[in-house]
Amino acid sequence: MRKLLVITVLLLAGCGVEGEVPSTEAVGTGVPVIYTVNYPLAWMAQQLLADTAEVVFPAPANVDPAFWQPDTDTVLRYQQADLVLLNGAGYASWVARVSLPGRTLIDTSGAYPEQLLTVPAGPSHSHGPGGQHSHGELAFTTWLDLGLARQQSQAVSVAAQRLLPSQATAIEQRLAELQRMLTVMDERLMALGRQLGERPLLYSHPVYQYLQRRYQLNGRALHWEPDQVPDEAQWSHLQGILQSHPAQIMLWEAQPLPEVQVRLDELGIKTVVFSPMGNRPPSGDFASGMAANIERLEQ
Repeated sequence: MRKLLVITVLLLAGCGVEGEVPSTEAVGTGVPVIYTVNYPLAWMAQQLLADTAEVVFPAPANVDPAFWQPDTDTVLRYQQADLVLLNGAGYASWVARVSLPGRTLIDTSGAYPEQLLTVPAGPSHSHGPGGQHSHGELAFTTWLDLGLARQQSQAVSVAAQRLLPSQATAIEQRLAELQRMLTVMDERLMALGRQLGERPLLYSHPVYQYLQRRYQLNGRALHWEPDQVPDEAQWSHLQGILQSHPAQIMLWEAQPLPEVQVRLDELGIKTVVFSPMGNRPPSGDFASGMAANIERLEQ
């Protein structure tokens, strides 16, 4: 009976038109609840709304939210939210397999579909408890292009103002400060891109496409996990890449294992942690995490 009830709720909750955000104030439901599919959007919403809304990003800390599969209870909470912020670009594919009220959904990358990048599918692999997957179709770490992140923050602001009309002026003021922070980091990365020029780089994983395009980096991506030791075939593949792409810097999503770092050192490759920030950091927030990424690369 419970299973039948859940299915019924999932189906009935799908009514509505995507992007038409109702005013919480108009219907008198009190403080609105906003759910997001990744941490960057949660951070943006919290920066813009402060304590005037409850912002919820429910993914566990040990998963990649892009491939996370929420349980039924969590999906029900998404369905009951006043607003659901989506990243777009195929991020969080579970959204397409459940029924969420269209009137609450905001695709924050909807303003720039022509700027989304298509990438070839890579080999199937897993990181964390999210199961097997491959990186293909659309690249989805859009916010690593901080110019696109500014546009996403604008989309969050528009939706937030519709949800809380009386807070519109305050939200606009906070948006100006949020975009100023993003612009400062964007300019630092622009300067780094100019410094690096055509210097070859390596990426441990194919998640840096928007970073590469925006800041004109010259990188090649592998499919290595920071908590795994590459097998000899992977090391041999790297040696082949180095023949035509003699990189001395490799960006990692997280710190690789010590034995991996030692072997990379022997090849003359420095490891630089550049977290994509899809999930919440152990400490600090998106701004401090991105600043730390930039500082490590500047060094």
